[in-house]
Amino acid sequence: MSNSLIPGISLTLAVLALTQTDGAHGHSPSLPLGQASFAAYQDEARQWLQQARDFQSPDHRAELDWNAPQEWRPEQPASRGILLVHGLGDSPWSFSDLGPNLAKQGYLVRTLLLPGHGSKPADLLKTSIDEWRQLLREQADLLGAEVPQLYLGGFSTGANLVLDYAYEHPNVEGLLLFSPAFKSDTAYDWLPSLIAWARPWLRAPGPDRPSQTPVRYLNVPTNAFAQFYRSSVAVRAKLSSQSYDKPVLIVTAQHDSVLDTAHIRKTFSQRFTHPASRLVWYGTPVTDTPLEQRILTRSDALPERRISQFSHMGVLFSPQNPLYGERGTQRICWNGQDDLGRAACEAGDAVWYSDWGYRETGKYHARLTYNPYFEWQNAVMLDVFNSAAHTKAP
Repeated sequence: MSNSLIPGISLTLAVLALTQTDGAHGHSPSLPLGQASFAAYQDEARQWLQQARDFQSPDHRAELDWNAPQEWRPEQPASRGILLVHGLGDSPWSFSDLGPNLAKQGYLVRTLLLPGHGSKPADLLKTSIDEWRQLLREQADLLGAEVPQLYLGGFSTGANLVLDYAYEHPNVEGLLLFSPAFKSDTAYDWLPSLIAWARPWLRAPGPDRPSQTPVRYLNVPTNAFAQFYRSSVAVRAKLSSQSYDKPVLIVTAQHDSVLDTAHIRKTFSQRFTHPASRLVWYGTPVTDTPLEQRILTRSDALPERRISQFSHMGVLFSPQNPLYGERGTQRICWNGQDDLGRAACEAGDAVWYSDWGYRETGKYHARLTYNPYFEWQNAVMLDVFNSAAHTKAP
C-alpha cells in the first residue's frame, strides 16, 4: 500500500458520497505470467509496458527503465539472492537504491512488477491478489534454483506478500519488510471489498489532479484497495497462528499516515522471534516492549533538514536518489496542504517535508521522499542477514 493513493485514507461514508464517473482510460490486458526465466519475464514485461503504459513525459525510455523489472548482479557468482516486491500503486523504482547496494554485498537482486502496475491505474480494475502471488511464486522458484540461499524483501503491500509466502516456504532464509502493511490506520479498510463491484473508484479520476507520475500511481481503483485488504488479512492470520523465526529487518516510521505503526511494533516484539531480527523505528523512543534491545530508534524530526516527520514511502530512498532525493526531480507537493501551500511548493519555493497530512502553522510541507539515515539503515540490514548465519532462533 502507498500513502499517495488517496492519502491518509479514511474510508468513511463521506467517501461514498463522491460523484462517480468513468473518468479513466480503459484497462489493458494483463501481462501474461508463466515465463521460464527471469530474462524472459523481464523482456515480456518491458514489451507489455511499451504498449500499455500511459507515459507521463517525453522520455519513454527512462519511464520504461524505471517501471520494468530489474536485475543487479554482483561481481562474483552469487550464493545469495533476494527478490524485492513493491507496494500498491508503486513500481520497481522503489528499490532503485537498495538493489545496487545489495548487489555490492554479493547478492543477486531482482525486482518484480506486480500485475496491474507500471502502466495506468485503470489496469488495477480487474487485478487479483492471486496474480500477484503467482508472480511471486514463479520468480522465487526461478531465483531459488540459481542461488543456494534465497531472501525476500517487500515494501508495504509487497511486504505482506513476501511474509505470507515465507510462512509457506521454509527455504526463505530471511526478510526485509519496509513499511509493512500488516494493518492500516483506518477501521474501514474492509469496505472496498464490499463495494468494489458497484463503485470502481473511491475518488473518481478527473482533470483536476494527476492520476500518476513517471514512477507511481496517485490514485487506484477500489478493487486495488480490496486486494490490499486481502493481503493484510492473510498475513495477520499467519502471524496470529505462529511466530516467524527467521531473521527479519522491519523498517517503519512512527507517524506513517497509512499504517497502524503501534500494531507493527507490538507484532515485531511478540511474533518475530529470531534474536538477530531488528525493528528500525523512526520516531520517538518507546520502552514498553520486552524486547526493546532489538528495536533501533532514530528521531524523525530533523529541523536542520526541514523535516518534521518521516513518511511511509521515504524510508526506501537515498538522499542522492535522482528522483526522490534531496535534490530530486519528483517533488510531491500534493500532501494535504492548502492550495496556497501546494502552489508555492510547485513553484519551487522552500518547503518543509513530512508524511501525508501533517500541518504546522507557518510551514508548508511536501512529502518526504528520502531517508537521511539510508546508509545507516543499510548497515543494520546487512548486520541482520550476516548475524543470522551465526545465530540460531530460540
